[in-house]
Amino acid sequence: MSLLFSPLAVRNVTFKNRLWVAPMCQYSAEDGVVNDWHHVHLSQFASGGAGLIVTEAAAVVPEGRISPRDAGIWNDTQRDAWATITESIHARGSLAGIQLAHAGRKASTWWPFSGQSGSVSEVEGGWETLGPSPIAYEGFHAPREMTAAQIIATVEAFRLAARRSITAGFDVIELHAAHGYLLHEFLSPLSNTRTDAWGGSLENQARLLLDLVRAVRDEIGPKVPLFVRFSATDAAPGGLTTDDVATVARWTIEAGADLSDVSTAGLVAHQKITVGPGYQVAHAARVREVSAALTAAVGIITSGPQAEGILQAGDADAIFAGREFLRDPHFALRAASELGEDPETIWPPQYIRAYRSVPR
Repeated sequence: MSLLFSPLAVRNVTFKNRLWVAPMCQYSAEDGVVNDWHHVHLSQFASGGAGLIVTEAAAVVPEGRISPRDAGIWNDTQRDAWATITESIHARGSLAGIQLAHAGRKASTWWPFSGQSGSVSEVEGGWETLGPSPIAYEGFHAPREMTAAQIIATVEAFRLAARRSITAGFDVIELHAAHGYLLHEFLSPLSNTRTDAWGGSLENQARLLLDLVRAVRDEIGPKVPLFVRFSATDAAPGGLTTDDVATVARWTIEAGADLSDVSTAGLVAHQKITVGPGYQVAHAARVREVSAALTAAVGIITSGPQAEGILQAGDADAIFAGREFLRDPHFALRAASELGEDPETIWPPQYIRAYRSVPR
């Protein structure tokens, strides 16, 4: 058996394989409520063999949405809509995860296929954004600096969102501390110039994230896996380095997290990233080394042999893929075939007759 299709146990959950669907926003919700689009979109990956399907970023408060069309889990109506999706994923043999998020200064923006860009004004249905400091993301409105009371309230919002997530049937909780959104904004000196308990040193900049990890762990108990998604570098002068993030990742593990999901960048528009196959894997390997804990790699991973090689090299313990699952919802079935796995143990019985037509 390949490593990619070997099981992985995290707390009381066993993943049937290590090829997982990364969170990908669909910008198709209304009032934060997911619908039939999300149901079919996410369920298809379970039919396609993914071991874990993590939903798009779900905002923990209305003002935490990236756009007015983002999903949420700040109320029970949203929770109940998610529950039908987790049931569908489970019925197809996969596990369901939810990414809890707050977009911070990158909230209240137009969705990618809206035909517009930048911030959505309040007249057009947008809202005032919040951030650690009143520093705008290039091209967006400047956020209002969060008060201590608002920061503490954010911890509570994440905790309540985690409670709803468990009630909705999710098997895994992920905290979104990447891609320039609120938790990442607190971590980086490029967006956090505070001089109080949440700024100045790396320890202070990580305070909000660590408080969230502890609060969510206390809420979900000892059995549920808790992941944290990081951007391992800001890829800009004066920003976070991979070693900074690796240190914070180790702190999150000590606070109760189980796995670091390692991406990169997204904090500033002037970032400099060289993109290519597996371009973020080295960052995942460094975070894994420093944290001495489970790590997932992501970033232009498009075949079974490539994913297997990453695991065999010890650079990660699991693989997330995003766009490749959009191109091919049955990517996991294809990857299993590429690695010579027995189709009888991987493929849905309804699909076995198609196995011999898959290039090997």
